[in-house]
Amino acid sequence: MTRKMWLSAAVFGVALAGTSSAFAQTKWDLPGAYGANSFHTKNLVLFAEDVKKMSGGKLEITVHPGASLFKAPEIKRAVQTGQVQIGEVLMSNIENEITVFGADAVPFLATSYDASVKLWKAQKPVIDKKLAEQGMTGLYVVPWPPQGVYAKKDINTVEDLKGTKWRSYSPATARIAELVGAQPVTIQVAELAQALATGVLNSMMTSGSTGRDMKVWEGLTHFYDTQAWLPKNLIFVNNDAFKKLDAATQKAVMDAAAAAETRGLAMSKVETEESKADLAKNGMKVLPPSPALKAGLEKIGVTLTEEWIKKAGADGQAIVDNYKKM
Repeated sequence: MTRKMWLSAAVFGVALAGTSSAFAQTKWDLPGAYGANSFHTKNLVLFAEDVKKMSGGKLEITVHPGASLFKAPEIKRAVQTGQVQIGEVLMSNIENEITVFGADAVPFLATSYDASVKLWKAQKPVIDKKLAEQGMTGLYVVPWPPQGVYAKKDINTVEDLKGTKWRSYSPATARIAELVGAQPVTIQVAELAQALATGVLNSMMTSGSTGRDMKVWEGLTHFYDTQAWLPKNLIFVNNDAFKKLDAATQKAVMDAAAAAETRGLAMSKVETEESKADLAKNGMKVLPPSPALKAGLEKIGVTLTEEWIKKAGADGQAIVDNYKKM
């Protein structure tokens, strides 16, 4: 009888251990705003795979692309309130709430990949502080390809944009519309294809990557490679969720994030060249800006930089000053 009791206890112990092992796995949801074919989303999936592998399966992250779990403007709030553990946002989308998040979307402040990396180094300490105040931690950033002007007609000067229906998805793009006399239309990326198909907009400033992914040649005809700025996507985590992970799994997340940032930068550079080639292949005119258009946009850039520093205050001034010293 004693032996039977011992065997039963042993079996129960094994079963209990198996149950504990099963419950040891943690599952996170990661909402993203961009479609499954976007290089940003592909990088998110690779990041999730790295986390699972590096953590020995202890943490599994499910990526939800295309604003399928939360709409783009809702993602930050969802992570902050713990509705999800981790998320991806375009940093300039947060600018209305926290101005310093929009530094990388100030036109003609940083107009190359090298400049974009330097700007992030100047911006990161301030972003880290702001996120910490709201119970979150930034994991990594990935820049979009440089922003260009799309239109349905020849654009030789900024005056040619007057009266066009201009896509507004951030404070900077809304302000550009105001300065050039265009009509701003708020359209998030998930709604872009429908907006083009229905004629809701006929001009915008965004990357070649977004243009290619959304097949903008179905509604627009011209792309001007103005390289206005390189906005970044930020991947960030809820601190309470992160602290629940053991030390080894936390390290796995941070190591996977570092790899994703390096990989994402390389993917963005490839995307820049491939997307412009695809736009041309599908019948769009891919052109450099005329000297007059470039000068007009640079003038707007000076105005927007000055306005942005006024809004951002001392933190914004410090970011710009530190960036220019690098």
